[in-house]
Amino acid sequence: MNTLTISSNFIRNIIDEDNRSGKWNGRVETRFPPEPNGYLHIGHAKSICLNFGLARDYGGVCHLRFDDTNPEKEAQEYVDAICDSVRWLGFDWGEHIYYASDYFEKLYEFAEYLITKGQAYVDSQSAEEIRQLRGSLIQPGQNSPYRDRPAAESLDLFRRMRAGEFPDGAHVLRAKIDMTSPNINMRDPVIYRIRHIHHQRTGDKWCIYPMYDFTHCISDALEHITHSLCTLEFEDHRPLYDWVLDQLVEQVPCHPQQIEFARLNLTYCVMSKRKLIELVEGHFVEGWDDPRMNTLAGLRRRGYTPASIRLFTERIGISKADSWIDMTVLEDCLREDLNEHALRRIGILKPLKLIIDNFPDDQEEACYAPNHPQKPEWGKRMLPLTKTVYIEQDDFMEIPSKGYFRLSPGAEVRLRYAYLIKCVSVVKNDQGMIEEIHCVYDPATKSGTAGADIRKVKGNIHWLSARHAQPVETRVYDRLFNHPYPDTGDKDFKSYLNPHSKQTITALVESSLLDAQTEQCFQFERHGYFVADRIETQPGKPVFNRAVTLRDTWGKMAQEQAPITAKGRSK
Repeated sequence: MNTLTISSNFIRNIIDEDNRSGKWNGRVETRFPPEPNGYLHIGHAKSICLNFGLARDYGGVCHLRFDDTNPEKEAQEYVDAICDSVRWLGFDWGEHIYYASDYFEKLYEFAEYLITKGQAYVDSQSAEEIRQLRGSLIQPGQNSPYRDRPAAESLDLFRRMRAGEFPDGAHVLRAKIDMTSPNINMRDPVIYRIRHIHHQRTGDKWCIYPMYDFTHCISDALEHITHSLCTLEFEDHRPLYDWVLDQLVEQVPCHPQQIEFARLNLTYCVMSKRKLIELVEGHFVEGWDDPRMNTLAGLRRRGYTPASIRLFTERIGISKADSWIDMTVLEDCLREDLNEHALRRIGILKPLKLIIDNFPDDQEEACYAPNHPQKPEWGKRMLPLTKTVYIEQDDFMEIPSKGYFRLSPGAEVRLRYAYLIKCVSVVKNDQGMIEEIHCVYDPATKSGTAGADIRKVKGNIHWLSARHAQPVETRVYDRLFNHPYPDTGDKDFKSYLNPHSKQTITALVESSLLDAQTEQCFQFERHGYFVADRIETQPGKPVFNRAVTLRDTWGKMAQEQAPITAKGRSK
């Protein structure tokens, strides 16, 4: 298991100072507050590891709270998937699981309280009329004609809104702050709207629902959160967060501190949940857990491990500065983890028949290969050598190019863990395609014996006995997008989809791999790390997904792509 070194960052510095000053009496209480309107992605992993990690390191607790205030887009499927992903990453909320809908009655009471204080009013304008009066970044907003509506009238209308007397859009409740504020979020934001829609937890009890900015800060306060951590796009919302809690200072138990940090921007990915939904609903991928998706469910199915993702979030750190993280950083974290833990096995993706002419027809000879070259204590496994074997097509070239050291006519190479062989002839079909290669072997050169070093050769190729190799379905995955910044620029992000992001191949593997368990990872020598698919693997019939190659093959391409300035943020 990877051991993470706890590194300092500005959030830890804030907490350390709070503890020194006694601000929260040494208490650290954080929360991870996803909306149940989709699956979590790699960007959420950064927030999960931060919030749960801080609570763990400071002896506090982290809450899992679902911001379920928009039932039109929410579903129990997403709740279940989110819980599963957080647990998979290695974190546990214990008894601290909450829902914003738990607080609907309290939120309603607080809204009535703001109305009676003259700090909120019912606005009967349409959404378009409200938008037109809101102003812009360079123009102040204008007051609604209903802004000075008497509190008693607003209170009556708000209660009738709750009773279901009005259709969607007839009225909204707005906070009364400042329509000339340079911060548009403070220009009398809507805090309640009418939605006649069934809620997955509260049923049909409510037909008005609170807005996120109103709900979130109050939920934090009711749960006694000390440090409310969110990404930088909410920095402009912090004044509203503080304003709401300042108005309710006598109603709520505490005023948490909102702290913003930079979100994760990862190359070759989109981080907008809306765009991920577009990929799923448009059938550009095979679901939320498609191994090409950067959802945690997809990464898990691809073969990423919890340890590799935790290592990634630790390695990229926490800062205030927006920046891009190259996909190779994530991939290297996975390689680092799997290199340590994955058993080695041979898999041949493009088989080519090789016949050893001077090997006895019915003979089988035991050759031995380590289960892990750096872990002798893991032992060895037996590879039976027979007259006919399979090698990779790429390991033979009839007319070798300069610097090619694998098998070619007249050339000598080593069958890895076995003998030196020399190609003596090639058999082709009527179309001129190579069907089989004929070789001879030197019986005095077996690996691990005194004769192994009789002659030095540069080529060393892997193989499997034709009699014992087993066919399995293998999915060779690549990056979903072929551009490092698909979510920026003027083109539709889907125009950058990689048409070669998935190949289904019938590979030949060692017979022991038929017993692979779901989510068990192996290194297929020379090809990369593969995992037994957690959904489609059945007893005796595994399906293998390539998690990552042995080394980065995209670096040159990324360097050739002109950088694009990232623009736009999505929650």
